[in-house]
Amino acid sequence: SLQGCFSVSNSPIWMDSSTASQCRALERAMGGAQHLASVTGSRAYERFTGNQIAKIYSQKPEVYKQTERISLVSSFAASLFLGTYAPIDYSDGSGMNLLQIWEKAWSKPCIDACAPGLEERLGCPVPSHSVLGPISPYYCQRYGFSPDCKIVAFTGDNPASLAGMRLQEGDIAISLGTSDTLFLWIQEPTPALEGHILCNPVDSQTYMALLCFKNGSLMREKIRDDCASGSWDKFSNALSSTVAGNSGNLGFYFDVMEITPEAVGIHRFNRDNQKVVSSFPKEVEIRALIEGQFMAKRIHAEKLGYKVCK
Repeated sequence: SLQGCFSVSNSPIWMDSSTASQCRALERAMGGAQHLASVTGSRAYERFTGNQIAKIYSQKPEVYKQTERISLVSSFAASLFLGTYAPIDYSDGSGMNLLQIWEKAWSKPCIDACAPGLEERLGCPVPSHSVLGPISPYYCQRYGFSPDCKIVAFTGDNPASLAGMRLQEGDIAISLGTSDTLFLWIQEPTPALEGHILCNPVDSQTYMALLCFKNGSLMREKIRDDCASGSWDKFSNALSSTVAGNSGNLGFYFDVMEITPEAVGIHRFNRDNQKVVSSFPKEVEIRALIEGQFMAKRIHAEKLGYKVCK
């Protein structure tokens, strides 16, 4: 029954990278990538909503003109339970290249650079823990929900992970997946060209930092196959057989173009900081991979303002 409500029948997903020209245009309009990051928490990213909106306005202006409201997946899902338009929350709204993360309001220069009349289509953002109102009577009548049931603002998957894991200031969480994701609670962030600063979903006066590393488990599995006969037990034993610090041997392993930093290839260095062309011995290679990956995570987290306690 909702099918006829959408001005765009197929919405882009986070893997879409077709908005490079819109990203560069937004960065130019904001005086550069770093200034955009300083305002919105991130440089321009192809998957971010502002750049996707700019593409639709540029290529299909009539479709944009017919659009009354633009929601994120999170706020749209909340709208279904609320029975009316749900606002975008601060935390998920931080991943749009549109929200001033310090003032918690839409950035007029960013809005104007993307499309006309955009602010009224987005509505006013709200704290992530806001109670939006009672559940729609439809759910009470059809599914027996209590009329006293309240709908709290919905948020994105990464902010929800920070909230669900009950991270506090100083805590850091790492998800080891196809891509590795690092997120942490932070009081005084320093937005950079790599990584993201988002409003904290639990405490609107603080922030969360998010870093994504594309060469995660697939890279570890490749080294496991090459150096440990495809066995995680052999991989772990080899790792345990070498000393922390790997006797000064270090490697950075990017099988595909990395996001953080933008680099590709395998780069090995010995204790004298000389580049090593050939492979390390197998057990050294395994520790070089693991230590290199985690050292990179720490370095990039510190760039965003995270302080590692001794």
